[in-house]
Amino acid sequence: MLQVATVHFLEQLAKNNNRQWFETQKKEYAAVKTDYEQLVTEVLAGLAEEDSAFKDQTAKECIMRIFRDVRFSKDKSPYKTNLGAGFSKGGRKFPGAGYYLHIEPGGRSFAGGGMWQPEGTQIKALRQEIDYNFKEFGGIVNEKIFKKLFKQIDGDRLVKAPQGYTEDNPAIEYLKLKSFTVGHNIPDTDLTKKGLSKKIKEAFTTMKPFVDFLNNAL
Repeated sequence: MLQVATVHFLEQLAKNNNRQWFETQKKEYAAVKTDYEQLVTEVLAGLAEEDSAFKDQTAKECIMRIFRDVRFSKDKSPYKTNLGAGFSKGGRKFPGAGYYLHIEPGGRSFAGGGMWQPEGTQIKALRQEIDYNFKEFGGIVNEKIFKKLFKQIDGDRLVKAPQGYTEDNPAIEYLKLKSFTVGHNIPDTDLTKKGLSKKIKEAFTTMKPFVDFLNNAL
């Protein structure tokens, strides 16, 4: 679980997203980092139970910086108002599918995963694999527990069938996707309760066949 102070810090950061305020909160932010590292360490331990590739990874290798890159953004807010961490077999910068933890008060926290906006050659490979093995893919995304946790596969979609496919393809709903991601909401009330890391692990475990299918396609 997270400390109440960590959630409070994020709530205050959303209201005071400027360097002047942040500079006065360095001690508090240090405590937030330590708290979040502990949660991510627990999540990594859970992932390692399912996949030995995560055994030697550390929380610091997974946690994303809170500082925003504003060079090409209209929004010049200097800080993210969430705590994020990416988990994949090849580390945070692995180009394939993986898992993602997003902590943001206000009902925006979630445990998610998959692959967001794959590049051209990757998305062609993913579509081909879904087309060739739609029975397997359909079995994964329509499995009862999967459907309960993840209502749908998120992401922008093409209006028309992608090149090489037709509208009557049984998998066309998925072949039109531009991203292949799912997410399970984490209520604010769960953030500071014992068992938070266990709930995140359950979401990731349920997601594992989906993530593995995407990586196998690549």
